[in-house]
Amino acid sequence: MRTTKMKRAVAAASALALLLTACGGDDGGAEQTPPAEDDGGDDGTDDDGTDDDGTDDDGTAAERNVGDGVLTVGTLLPETGSLAFLGPPEFAGAELAVQEINEAGGVLGEDVVLIQGDSGDTTTDIANQTVDRLLSQGADVIVGAASSAVSFTVIDKIVSAGVVQFSPANTSAEFTTYDDDGLYFRTAPSDILQGQVLGELIVEEGNATVGIMALQDAYGEGLADTIEETVTDSGGEVVEKIIYDPQAQNFDAEVQQLVDADPDAIAVIGFDESARILTALFEAGIGVDNKTIYGSDGNMGNALGENFTDNPHAISGMKGTTPLSELDDTFQQRLLEVDPDLSDFNYASETYDAIIVTALAVIAADSDVPSEFAKEIPGVTKDGTQCTEFAECKELLEAGEDIDYVGKSGPIELDDVGDPSSASFAILVFNDEAVLDTERYIIAGG
Repeated sequence: MRTTKMKRAVAAASALALLLTACGGDDGGAEQTPPAEDDGGDDGTDDDGTDDDGTDDDGTAAERNVGDGVLTVGTLLPETGSLAFLGPPEFAGAELAVQEINEAGGVLGEDVVLIQGDSGDTTTDIANQTVDRLLSQGADVIVGAASSAVSFTVIDKIVSAGVVQFSPANTSAEFTTYDDDGLYFRTAPSDILQGQVLGELIVEEGNATVGIMALQDAYGEGLADTIEETVTDSGGEVVEKIIYDPQAQNFDAEVQQLVDADPDAIAVIGFDESARILTALFEAGIGVDNKTIYGSDGNMGNALGENFTDNPHAISGMKGTTPLSELDDTFQQRLLEVDPDLSDFNYASETYDAIIVTALAVIAADSDVPSEFAKEIPGVTKDGTQCTEFAECKELLEAGEDIDYVGKSGPIELDDVGDPSSASFAILVFNDEAVLDTERYIIAGG
């Protein structure tokens, strides 16, 4: 059993400094650029004179990326906002990938350039501003966002610029059928898979009736729907499904609905506001002593446990799911060399793999033009000679062989629309110290 322990990675005053420490330096030839500051406003146009949909002020399409011989990777990952606890492992994964690519001779004879950027969340316009900056600096691929809702605010702009968007953590099922011109990919599995795993877990553990509280966005609503369908198909019953506003002053009304429904189990699908929801549940007499409580990847981090250090028993036994493979000790050590303060590893491998896959696709295409190397992205993840490290895969490609990159996050095997066809999930549980333990791993799909 692997135990994960986290020193609250996103304490309000120190989050930015911590992440800059994690992502600073120039190891492996990677160029680091700090994120642009938020000007706090959105007048419908972006800093480069384009509208938010990726068109110029006169309505014409923004200039499309045609490559320049150097693979430039931009990141759109959470330094701030409701998913900031996911930022440190993602930034570390990105930096490690570029470092190792450059140590192996880079791509197309040149070092890969890394430009780091903040995604914020949907309460700010940080993501749009970061995307504007990354596009103006020649990003060929933008890795992110972590939040599905944030990605929906920028995907049209990225695609209109002819740039690849590759998310390590988007899980909304809506991306599967989104009109992305073949330029959107993800290493994180769809919530259809996670919802099935979590729904089956809830029923398998003897819960006949379930109440769901899910935040109002593509992630929360989509995951809630899949959990409900899975619970029902597995013989259980969802007696209450509540979609809430994460910016609400309190959740008293929603909690009272759950008290009245009196389900055997409660699934809370949210981000950092989940701590307030759980506190309201506990104050209403609902807790781990009389209900089974579940979470998902948006809140199952040690950052949640930090809210209950004065009363760790409050969430002891709370379980949840997150896309996560069993990382080998060597890979974890490599991540820790990038960020010695790193303790949680959620989405580190997915971020790393997104960049490695992109670099291999550029080599396969012999081009850094995004519309060209995007066609090679699914192919380098399946139906060829298996390889597990960039240098090994690069050598095979340069020898004219087809490859099947088996990543740190698992087999990957992207389908024709850019989704992983199978994925590994961890079943996590809070222990008596309000720290997460990994109970086991489950492979879904495939």
